[in-house]
Amino acid sequence: MQISNRQLFLNHVAQVSPKPMDLEIVKAQGVYLYDTHNNSYIDFISGISVSNVGHCHPNVVKAIQQQSVTYMHLMVYGEYVQAPQIKLAKALTDLLPASLNSVFYTNSGTEATEGALKLAKRVTGKTEIICFTDSYHGSSHGSLSVMGNEEFKQAFRPLLPDVRIIDYNSIEDVNKYITSKTAAVILEPVQSETGYTVASNEFLQAIRKKCDEHCALMILDEIQNGFGRSGTFFAFEQTGVVPDILLLAKGMGGGLPIGCFISSQKLLNEFTYNPVLGNINTFGGNAVCCAASLACLQTIQSEKLMDDVERKSNLIRSLLVHPAIKNIKGKGFMLSIDFDDTDLNFKIIETCVKNGLIVDWFLFNTHSMRIAPPLIITDEEIKKACAIILKSINESVSKT
Repeated sequence: MQISNRQLFLNHVAQVSPKPMDLEIVKAQGVYLYDTHNNSYIDFISGISVSNVGHCHPNVVKAIQQQSVTYMHLMVYGEYVQAPQIKLAKALTDLLPASLNSVFYTNSGTEATEGALKLAKRVTGKTEIICFTDSYHGSSHGSLSVMGNEEFKQAFRPLLPDVRIIDYNSIEDVNKYITSKTAAVILEPVQSETGYTVASNEFLQAIRKKCDEHCALMILDEIQNGFGRSGTFFAFEQTGVVPDILLLAKGMGGGLPIGCFISSQKLLNEFTYNPVLGNINTFGGNAVCCAASLACLQTIQSEKLMDDVERKSNLIRSLLVHPAIKNIKGKGFMLSIDFDDTDLNFKIIETCVKNGLIVDWFLFNTHSMRIAPPLIITDEEIKKACAIILKSINESVSKT
């Protein structure tokens, strides 16, 4: 008897929850996923803020194909001059303030976080890291240390020492706790796992001021915010602050794994001595991933995908009107739909998937639904997706 792919998945692919979504997807194109029975699903979460230009965008596919027949991996990070790395770094830094002029490539967002924390300690000679309640920066050891949720941390302690968690959007806490002992302050301009809590400009500006006063580095994590999802290429562009270190990943790769942290050449040069090779990896800046990322960046620009984010975000808000919806919050294509409780939210999410729409919940907010569609989504696809949500709410409410 032949074992199904589903059973092989459960038997041999390490699981992260007792109940995975368990869809067997065989094709993805644009905003749609297709399963083994040719059922289609609108991906209304972009694989968790990854597929900003949709799935298998022709420009990204072409870049991958061209680079993969030229070369892929050549050498560990930072040794050879590779055109895909150079072109992408130049394109990224051209979009950024002059102080953010050097790119350190990683394989993922959490690795970018780890590198940024190391850089902050190396540059400042201090050890205290300040993060925020319900912050999320990845799941590796250092990133977990600056996560602002104890439920996900307690099983893995002891973690990094000298980490202080303060309240998000609290200027009072910023003024009280950022001191001469602080090496860095790390935060997301829009918190990705709380139900998209948006930092106020005043809060971010207060952090910038205190960091400057105490020679601490301000690290902005745009791993989920970046690459157009906020309505500008980087969310911090709307805030009046410039970070010392910027973290990127997820939507950066057009579907391939890549991340980076960006700072000044002066700061990043600290990794070159005492000790030499102060931060290294094997696959960071992989040529194929860099080619895909550059194609993704150029597609967002050439197709002017950011121009319509705010209008389409408002369209979603206008369509999702229902007594069961208590609130809609967020920014751009990062929206949180709030319901009364977790059970109802999970029922609605499960029903949406059965009805052909992929939505999800938040790690630190289980009564809210995550909406984070690809930037390429059309008005008609938005209307179809919102109709499925309303239908699924009605079906779920009728069962309670």
